[in-house]
Amino acid sequence: MSAAEKALVIFSGGQDSTTCLFKAIREYGGHNVYCIIFLYGQKHGDEVKVAQKIAADQRISAHKLVDLAWYGQVTTNALLDSAMEISQDADVGCPNTVVDGRNMLFLLVAAIYAKSLGIRDIILGVSETDFSGYPDCREAFVKSCNVTLNLAMDYPFRVITPLMRLTKAQTWQLADNLGVLEYVAKNTLTCYNGVIGSGCGYCPSCVLRQRGYDEYMRGKAEG
Repeated sequence: MSAAEKALVIFSGGQDSTTCLFKAIREYGGHNVYCIIFLYGQKHGDEVKVAQKIAADQRISAHKLVDLAWYGQVTTNALLDSAMEISQDADVGCPNTVVDGRNMLFLLVAAIYAKSLGIRDIILGVSETDFSGYPDCREAFVKSCNVTLNLAMDYPFRVITPLMRLTKAQTWQLADNLGVLEYVAKNTLTCYNGVIGSGCGYCPSCVLRQRGYDEYMRGKAEG
């Protein structure tokens, strides 16, 4: 990439997007990295505060907060409905925390903002290797959306997914290689119940995160 290349990170303050943020800072330089944060009616509203704090800690050039609080008017799930308990039906294959169309909407809004800043690289921290069955975390979706965005705005966007083929253990390894393992472990919010750091310990997101962390740490100790 050229020295002037910039990147926009779709940022939630969770483990994955924070690891992507640090990777972007390493590759583009902190002054060339921007963040976009979404408030979409998620019941663990501290997610936005955590994302803003991390972005401020890293002196990101700009972290744009976009209000999508209307989302709950067109769909419902356990992340948007405070009365709905988080669950995972074995017959369905994914938890009831799926927010229909979320990554597609995030990518569209991020692309509009990126174009206004002259940015073509949009970084999204999704993975189809260790994911909860979310359809909009698949590589086929991201590639399709990339093509659509380019056609819609006649602009050469590159949607970059650094974690797409990584397991959760490998994502922890990446954070460690970047020198931010402890920071990510203590300061990110991945938990569906809004508990910072290691989380509640029982929601699907916390179980996946902890399993990956334990796997990586075991491998590191044995290696």
